[in-house]
Amino acid sequence: MRTAMSMLRLPTSLIPLIFAFSPPAFAEDFPLTIAHKFGTTVIEDQPERVASIDYGGIGNLLAVGISPVTVRQWRAIDGFEYTAGPWAEHLLTTEPVVLDGDLDFEAIAAAKPDVIIALYSGIDSVEYEKLSLIAPVVAVPQSISDYGLPWDERALITARAVGEEANAGRQIAAIEDRLTEIAAAHPEWHGKTAVIGGFRQEQGQPYAYTTHDVRAQFLYEMGFTETPAMNALTGETDFVINLSTEQLDVINADVMVYYVTDAGMQDALAEPSRRFLSAYGSGGEVFLGDLPVAALARVSLLSIPVALEALVPMLEGAADGDPSTPVPDARQ
Repeated sequence: MRTAMSMLRLPTSLIPLIFAFSPPAFAEDFPLTIAHKFGTTVIEDQPERVASIDYGGIGNLLAVGISPVTVRQWRAIDGFEYTAGPWAEHLLTTEPVVLDGDLDFEAIAAAKPDVIIALYSGIDSVEYEKLSLIAPVVAVPQSISDYGLPWDERALITARAVGEEANAGRQIAAIEDRLTEIAAAHPEWHGKTAVIGGFRQEQGQPYAYTTHDVRAQFLYEMGFTETPAMNALTGETDFVINLSTEQLDVINADVMVYYVTDAGMQDALAEPSRRFLSAYGSGGEVFLGDLPVAALARVSLLSIPVALEALVPMLEGAADGDPSTPVPDARQ
């Protein structure tokens, strides 16, 4: 049974972007060779049975009309059926095996996949060799960290492996156009600083996602900038930086986007350190809540439009500098 959360209605303005899929693209030429950090994989024929062992990988497959035979569990706290999310569940035409915890190679083999998508899976060379005995495996490209593949490249490689690259390309272009539209419609955001992160619940220590993480990248593509202290601290591969309570200046931005679920919101509100941030006094705080957090975490062709639709009105309320302006976030 689907949870109450998974039955949330999506805004009707999302329908043209999410559900108006392009007709199936012409298949890529097969056999297809894909290079990655473990070597190369040859896919002889266009796959019909696709196994995903990626966290959140189901979204990009469903976006191009592929219902996978396996999926990787993603934050069971979400309660989403087959990890798909309410924006994608209706597209499922299979009942995929849900892989929870360590990879179950027997379960993957029993699903009889034609290809295994492992672009956001964290597999090592030993696991890659085991999986390759089952079916061709598509892993992350050389010199890319296990979870460092940009959202658009991840979608394109996934789609290429199943013969739907052109289809994914059109959807990527639509998302990029939407980001451009948002930035153009909000010139007042340009030059304002924004941070997405918060405080670790147990220790109360601040943290923030960097420009190397897609969650922060979306803020900056919409016109915001990172704080100078954040820029100075971010290393070449840091997607998140963990800070001490003496480093509040790093997250002291015009807009502070708290990356918290509904369950964590009260702890975030009660965190004493947030009162020392300028966003607290200016009304520049955003508390995301379950659906935006889940959509941002998955960063798929299906979830990104949902995340943007939720974020824009929140940012509009938070970025105007007026504490009396309501912010339509998880507090409402």
